[in-house]
Amino acid sequence: MPERQLDLPRARAGGLGGGLFAINAPSEMDGDHGGPLDRGEASAFTLAALGRAHGIAAAAGGAVRVAVDAGELDRCHDDGALAMVLHLEGAEAIDTDLAALDAWYAAGVRSLGLVWSRPSAFGHGVPFRFPSSSDTGPGLTEAGRALVRRCAQLGVAIDVSHLNAAGFTDVVRIGAGPIVASHCGCHALCAASRNLTDDQLREVARSHGIVGIVFTPMFVRADGRDDPDTPVATIAAHVRHAIEVAGVEHVGLGSDFDGAPMPNELPDAAALPRLLDALRDAGLSAAEVELIAWGNWRRVLALAWGR
Repeated sequence: MPERQLDLPRARAGGLGGGLFAINAPSEMDGDHGGPLDRGEASAFTLAALGRAHGIAAAAGGAVRVAVDAGELDRCHDDGALAMVLHLEGAEAIDTDLAALDAWYAAGVRSLGLVWSRPSAFGHGVPFRFPSSSDTGPGLTEAGRALVRRCAQLGVAIDVSHLNAAGFTDVVRIGAGPIVASHCGCHALCAASRNLTDDQLREVARSHGIVGIVFTPMFVRADGRDDPDTPVATIAAHVRHAIEVAGVEHVGLGSDFDGAPMPNELPDAAALPRLLDALRDAGLSAAEVELIAWGNWRRVLALAWGR
């Protein structure tokens, strides 16, 4: 296991105000991303993880809070508290009748990744490949399309990270709200299957959504290598490209501080100021950096949540 990348001291040191706290149920198939994952196993894992998240918030004395609406995001920002937006990375803990979705919503879940990099009852995730496009299989199932619509009704942000090209197109066609790509890079700069093409970036912008640029070297390097000696400027280049294609209002930071490999210059949340410096060095203004670091995420989540 890598050294811890995110905790409250590191968040405070790096000025991190909040983020999507992902719950990704593991399976024995994760090594080759072949899935699928048993729903009972996923539900048990998710329930335990949500319990731990709420336990952390309860024990933190207000320093860490579960954010379920934009008002709480603002209060956390004003108070210097770490805002946890509870996120399911993959929908395996939800039944195809969607009854469990309401229960997870009641437990504070406000963001949902439709798939991880494996198939499920809702759609198909992309295998981790380089070089490759995300055009790797069929689109959303009928249950997947119903899930997107129900999330929009409840006020749960829809995340297309890990989703294949046909599934992404289905989300666009449904038009149920802002599209979130929480931790992706730009395919034009790194031809990894997980990254968004320029056309997809434009669709994110048309939906009033956001792409959070991932930090993992294999998704930002032009050669696709998992090389920790990857300069922070490489991540800044993806931010610049996404801005040029989608507009500055639709770009944010996506990290993947969940144990994914990180560059040596950006090993954990405490090092985030190095990336902000790299963005300024790349020519972004102070106002643009503020949008990318906080403002765009706040706007998109408020729009998705309906408040």
